[in-house]
Amino acid sequence: MEPLYQQTHKQVHEIQSHMGRLETADKQSLHLVENEIQASIDQIFSHLERLEILSSKEPPNKRQNAKLRVDQLKYDVQHLQTALRNFQHRRYAREQQERQREELLSRTFTTNDSDTTIPMDESLQFNSSLQKIHHGMDDLIGGGHSILEGLRAQRLTLKGTQKKILDIANMLGLSNTVMRLIEKRAFQDKYFMIGGMLLTCVVMFLVVQYL
Repeated sequence: MEPLYQQTHKQVHEIQSHMGRLETADKQSLHLVENEIQASIDQIFSHLERLEILSSKEPPNKRQNAKLRVDQLKYDVQHLQTALRNFQHRRYAREQQERQREELLSRTFTTNDSDTTIPMDESLQFNSSLQKIHHGMDDLIGGGHSILEGLRAQRLTLKGTQKKILDIANMLGLSNTVMRLIEKRAFQDKYFMIGGMLLTCVVMFLVVQYL
C-alpha cells in the first residue's frame, strides 16, 4: 500500500502546482492544460479506490491510520476537482460574453431591422385591455358600494321594525316567549346581513386579486 500511497500523494502535489498554469496559459494551450489536469485527477481517483481496498486489509492496529490517510488524499483531490470545474465555468462564461460582444459590435442595423422595431400594435392592444379592466373594476367597486349602502339601509329598517314590534308587543301584553322569539329572529337577521356584507367583500377581493 505504501508505494501506491506515496505515488498518489506526489500526484496530488503535482496537480496543485499545475493549477497555477491555468491562470497564465494562453487560449491555445489552456484546453490542453485543463485536459492534462483532469486526466491526472481521474487517475488519482482510480488509485484511491485501490488504496481504500488495501487500507481495509491492513492490520487492525494500522487500519484506522491508513484509512485516515486515504480520506485526506480523497479530500484533497476532490478540492482540486472543484477548483478545476469552477475555473472552467468562469472560462465558459467569459468566452460567452466575448462572443456576444463581438457579435454585437460586428452587427449592422438598418431602419427596417425587425429586431429594432417597436411592437406598437401589441403595446396599444395591451394598453386598451388594461383600460377595459380598470373600467370594469371601477364598475364592480361601484356596484359593491351600492350593495353595502343597501345593506346598511336594510339594517336601519330592521332596527326600526324591531322597535315597532317590541312596542306593539308591549302594548298587546304578549308573553315573554313571543318576545324572545322576536328578538332571536332579529338577531339572526343581523348576522345574515353581516354575512352578506362579508361575502360581498370577499367576492370583490377575489375579482381584484385574480383579474
